[in-house]
Amino acid sequence: MSSKDFPNIEMVSNQSCLLTFSQVISEPTSNYIAQVTQHLVQLAGIVDLVPSYTTLLVVFDDDHYDRFAIFKTIRQTIEAIDPNDFSVKDQREVVIPVYYGKEVAPDIDDVANHCKLSVDEVIKRHHETTYRAYAIGFTPGFAFLGNTPDELHTPRKTTPRLKVPTGSVALAENQTAVYPSVTPGGWQIIGRTPVNLIDWGSKNLALIAMGDSVRFEPISRDEFLVQGGLLDGF
Repeated sequence: MSSKDFPNIEMVSNQSCLLTFSQVISEPTSNYIAQVTQHLVQLAGIVDLVPSYTTLLVVFDDDHYDRFAIFKTIRQTIEAIDPNDFSVKDQREVVIPVYYGKEVAPDIDDVANHCKLSVDEVIKRHHETTYRAYAIGFTPGFAFLGNTPDELHTPRKTTPRLKVPTGSVALAENQTAVYPSVTPGGWQIIGRTPVNLIDWGSKNLALIAMGDSVRFEPISRDEFLVQGGLLDGF
């Protein structure tokens, strides 16, 4: 990836523009977006930054920038960045404890059957993989984590649930995620964490930020309950 090739910049509104870095989801692209975000957030007149898989939405104060000024500022900022100058030390690791018991994992048998694996193999492959937080969205604190191992790729549920309990750990296609609050959802539920993913006192308002490295750590039923986990919800 070369900074002179990416990103493409286009206006979305009078106060925002969209930077498109690639058409392909990848760690190098995600690293590059994280770098640009870190630089742009320091500039005066930048109101908000919304990074995603391959794009970055820049919201700016139109009293501070017009279209030409914001384009020029973004290009100058990006020209000073080496997209290959990213180290794993720049990544924060988040470890999330998960209870994979069937009483909180109503879809784990279906996932195992679809993937032609045992339940233990599903759990092993899920927790032995280190994931990347590619985007934050859907609800506050909901991090889209990828990529799951190929053998764990599983479709969303045909009929979404009207109520997915807080802390539910789920799979969909080549992604995994944790539901930070009670919401409707169509992902396959394979476990639950006792950890609160929303932190209103933090800068990011959430435990997981875009670009973080995330691992899941299996815990027992007793450990889950001691850490504050709840077994109700389904």
